[in-house]
Amino acid sequence: MKISKEFKIGFVVTAAIGLFIWGFNFLKGSNLFSEKYELFAVYPKIDGLIEANPLLVNGYKVGQISKISLLEDKSGKYGVLVKFLLTEDVKIPKHSIARAVSSDLLGSKAVELIYSKETEFVESGDTLIAETEEGLKTAVSKQLAPLQAKIEGLLSSVDSVMTVVQVVLNDKTRENLSKSFESIKLAIQSLEQTAYKLDDLVASEKAKISGILSKLNSLAGMLEKNTGKIDNIIGNFSTLSDSLAKSNLKSAIDEADKTLAELNKLVAQINTGQGTLGKLVKNDSLYNNLNKASEDLDKLMQDLRINPERYIHLSVFGRKDKNKPKM
Repeated sequence: MKISKEFKIGFVVTAAIGLFIWGFNFLKGSNLFSEKYELFAVYPKIDGLIEANPLLVNGYKVGQISKISLLEDKSGKYGVLVKFLLTEDVKIPKHSIARAVSSDLLGSKAVELIYSKETEFVESGDTLIAETEEGLKTAVSKQLAPLQAKIEGLLSSVDSVMTVVQVVLNDKTRENLSKSFESIKLAIQSLEQTAYKLDDLVASEKAKISGILSKLNSLAGMLEKNTGKIDNIIGNFSTLSDSLAKSNLKSAIDEADKTLAELNKLVAQINTGQGTLGKLVKNDSLYNNLNKASEDLDKLMQDLRINPERYIHLSVFGRKDKNKPKM
């Protein structure tokens, strides 16, 4: 049997249309060739959930969102009804939680199933407990809220400080600060010049400094060589100090003090004319008598020199002196 060309074209067009419809529904989350296993959840807000977002169990995709629609309750408030289409044969316990979470840092959304501890499982058409994870914007806002409060307080403090600075730093204060900075600049320049002078001094006196250091090194070497002698000298001084400490030096000093006290007492008595020495020192009669005796002795010596015959008799022949006065 020969198939006509028109039949072939019609078959291809029909197959293409069928594939297009299947692919379109698949992208929407509906698989025409899979078993219909649907679950529902009602969210107060979806925060970016869209159709075809995955349904995850421990990060593994078990289904996807097939439809999102508004749902009005009896009080007139609106919620968001989300229908899930399961593509994997999984058993979900009743009272499990369908939590809307962020799947990546770019803000893409997904629904994570949090299993409960129930032993009974949901059936197609049941409703899960809906929860929404804190969005990135909300989390960042909560994290930044304390920081924002601190920044506002800091800005207030900075504003107060700037006000105080403006009040304190008046024209006179600024002028004083300018003079102070100028003085500091001059001081630094003076220190710099002093450093230059010190460098020149060190450069010019380098030979002398080297000689001094050499002498110091020689002195240190000599001291090191004579360490034994120095130790002996120190030991001798130590022995001498011990001997002085052990000697009866205190009693000798006490006796000397006592002798000096008695000598002072004796000198005081002499100064007041007491005793023989005091009378000799204070009374001039002895001086006068000695002076008179010296004059008489001098006269006697003169007379002896002039008239020695009066005192010395040389009678060789037994001659008598005619000039001898009669008694």
